Amino acid sequence: MTAEGPLLPGATLGVLGGGQLGRMFVLAARVMGYATVVLDPDPDSPAGRLADIHLKADYGDAVALLRMGSLCQAVTTEFENVPAASMRMLARHCRVAPDPSALAVAQDRLEEKHHALASMCDTAPFADIDTESDLDAAWQAIGAPALLKTRRLGYDGKGQVRVGSRDELSAAFIRLGRVPCLLEGFLPLEREVSVVLARNTEDAVAFFPVAENLHRHGILDMSIVPARIPEKLAQRAREMAAHLARELDYVGVMAVEFFVLRDGRIVFNEMAPRPHNSGHYTLDATACDQFQQQVRALCGLPLGDGRLLSPVVMVNLLGDAWAPEPAWLELLRHPGVHLHLYGKSEARPGRKMGHYNCLAPSLEEALDLARETRARLGID
Repeated sequence: MTAEGPLLPGATLGVLGGGQLGRMFVLAARVMGYATVVLDPDPDSPAGRLADIHLKADYGDAVALLRMGSLCQAVTTEFENVPAASMRMLARHCRVAPDPSALAVAQDRLEEKHHALASMCDTAPFADIDTESDLDAAWQAIGAPALLKTRRLGYDGKGQVRVGSRDELSAAFIRLGRVPCLLEGFLPLEREVSVVLARNTEDAVAFFPVAENLHRHGILDMSIVPARIPEKLAQRAREMAAHLARELDYVGVMAVEFFVLRDGRIVFNEMAPRPHNSGHYTLDATACDQFQQQVRALCGLPLGDGRLLSPVVMVNLLGDAWAPEPAWLELLRHPGVHLHLYGKSEARPGRKMGHYNCLAPSLEEALDLARETRARLGID
């Protein structure tokens, strides 16, 4: 039986997934007075080491899920590829958010696109590819240049290949394992932005300021807040993100990424049914951060205040910077820098190890601080 009404401090909250997002959820929940349970198969998971109870099991393990459902009054997820069936099983025993059906949509790029279109969001042109027999029609519809993306399990630039000819499309489809894919056309981009929002069961929606995102090799490098776009575009992005959340009946924190085109239009890219890397600036620069907001939405509490307190630039720290250990003193000598490390035991190239936020009186000063500190850490 699921809990009714608000869940107050003293209740036990669970999270499926033990990475850095789970870790920051656990930290926020504990600060707010909740007990925590993490289900993650990694015995050394960053979130599991901080939780009151770490269930070391696969996300589909029925015994572990039953125990989690008996221990927790509410459960959420830290990444989109948790099996929706696991959330359905948990929903028989406790409150879950997001809803398993919304999670299932976010796990399939084709479903995601269709829901975006239904929510009055423009998208890049795309064609569905199930088998090799669909390649000709997809190529005729989209043409070059294009991106071939797997419909499932793609993130941080993984599961996608740029193609410039019909032969390259065939080779890319084989390279990706002949799994169902989307072929997306390129658009004339000016920049990419994201909206992180929260929605609760009362249909209240709270936004964080729109972030402008810079990527390297498909992985987020920096988020600049506020985004350097006209307020009219920022408002349009918020409206589209809210439409999508309501169309999915989404409860919790979610991020929606958009492309800003050179002609001034704004186009849906993808969504993440969870707190997001581009929202990490909120840990230091907004009145309520995205993980506190995740706790509030899950527990049926009023949403917090997401207003910006300072211009900020978030810099991602990948394992590449650990050769040798980063020069932390060079970073922390700046009073406007706030460091967050994720508690991962091994640094590997491309692995997200932490981030830091650069706060300053103006956005230009925050950007200067971010560029200077990146250079001192040897981030190219």
